[in-house]
Amino acid sequence: MDPNMMTIVIGAAIGGVSFFLGWFLNARSGHNKLSSAEERAKKILEDAEKEANTLKREKLVEAKDEWFKRKKDMEAELQSRRNKLQAYEKQIQNREENVERKLELLNKKESSVQQSERDIMDRQKRVADKELDLERLIEEEIHKLERISGVSREEAKKYLQENLLEQVKTESAVMMKEVRDNAKIDARREAQKIVVQAIQRTAADHTVETTASVLTLESDEIKGRIIGREGRNIKAFEAATGVDVIVDDTPEAVILTGFDPFRREIARQALERLIADGRIHPARIEEVVDKVRKELEEEIVRIGENTLLEVGLHTAHVEIVKHIGKMKYRSSYGQNLLQHSIEVAYLTGIMASELRLDSMIAKRAGLLHDIGKTIDRSVEGPHALLGMELCKKYNEQAIVCNAVGSHHEDIPMEHPIASLVQAADAISGARPGARRESVEEYIKRLERLEGIAKSFNGVTNTYAIQAGREVRVIVNHEKIDDALAEQLSHDIANKIQQEMEYPGQIKVVVIREVRSVAIAK
Repeated sequence: MDPNMMTIVIGAAIGGVSFFLGWFLNARSGHNKLSSAEERAKKILEDAEKEANTLKREKLVEAKDEWFKRKKDMEAELQSRRNKLQAYEKQIQNREENVERKLELLNKKESSVQQSERDIMDRQKRVADKELDLERLIEEEIHKLERISGVSREEAKKYLQENLLEQVKTESAVMMKEVRDNAKIDARREAQKIVVQAIQRTAADHTVETTASVLTLESDEIKGRIIGREGRNIKAFEAATGVDVIVDDTPEAVILTGFDPFRREIARQALERLIADGRIHPARIEEVVDKVRKELEEEIVRIGENTLLEVGLHTAHVEIVKHIGKMKYRSSYGQNLLQHSIEVAYLTGIMASELRLDSMIAKRAGLLHDIGKTIDRSVEGPHALLGMELCKKYNEQAIVCNAVGSHHEDIPMEHPIASLVQAADAISGARPGARRESVEEYIKRLERLEGIAKSFNGVTNTYAIQAGREVRVIVNHEKIDDALAEQLSHDIANKIQQEMEYPGQIKVVVIREVRSVAIAK
């Protein structure tokens, strides 16, 4: 046999054996794996069954717990509802019992009312019978009285009515007097309160006018130029301005005197301009005086407009505005007329507001109350009536015109605002320092004020300040305590009120202080 062939056969045999052997081994291994897989599957099924049984038991336990819990809640809810129903039943039972009791009471009351009605009807019948008997007896008595007195019923009735009427009149008169007296007291107290409030809320400056103006000069050489040759300059100046020029030995000063502040102001400004210009002669004097007069007349209009704005009034006839401006250069008992009128306007407006009156009309009446004093002095008549005619001429309101004309009682007052204007005028004129007071009397009044305060025990020093409107009292702290200090202020105020006459009010301030002093050495 061919060796190659042998080799092929042997190789084939070996391959066959190898294939068979591999197939056998693979089959055996697969059989083992299958057995193992079946065992694992069986075990998994057993575990799953056990777990399912365990889970089933747990769920059954949970379901039983939930069932018991819900059962318990339902039983509690049912018990609560049973309790509520029992409470409602009890309430209904109580209400039924109450209703029954009320019905029983109503029946008793109804029976009582019926009995009362029967009693009342019986009483009414008896009363009616008695009234008839009484009327009959009264008629018999009246006839007897008429026979005895000889006076008829009508005559007696008339006599009684007359006596009763007289008695009622007397009692009414007494009652009316008491009411009037009480009303006066209350009105006076309220009026004082309103006036004091108005004064406290108004703080106006007070100036006293003089009849002379002093013009300061740079040197006395100017005096000769003012006088001029043979006095022609000074004569021309006095003729143009209407004021007197006093050139005396007073160093570096010239005095201008005149009763009219407006003329004096024209003279002062004109002389200042002439001195500054250096040209002083009659023609130049007349030119400068005319120019200053025109400028001041324009200034008067501006002053009037500014005053209206200051007071809170915005419309007025141009002639009224001019007259208001002229008030700045007028005085009343030494008091500047414009400041006085502004103060009266404020006071009148405040008091009108307190009394629920028209404050704007009140302010207007207060501002214009003395406008008659700005009219040319050649016109005769009381300034109140002149001012009233001026206001009527320029269509001021009737209330304002009446207040202007009646503030000095030249005509009857027709409105409460007229009374307020009169009161405010008196308040403004009575303020300390507002109008002239002799120096001697002023000093005596302050000394008297301090003397009264110092007459009390425990007072060490007294000081009158604010033109006598306030007195400050210093007391010894060892003799006067806090309680006595308060009482002392009232006692001093009462004594001042009883023993002194003074304008306005005086404030008493008692000061008690303790000072401790030590010296460091």
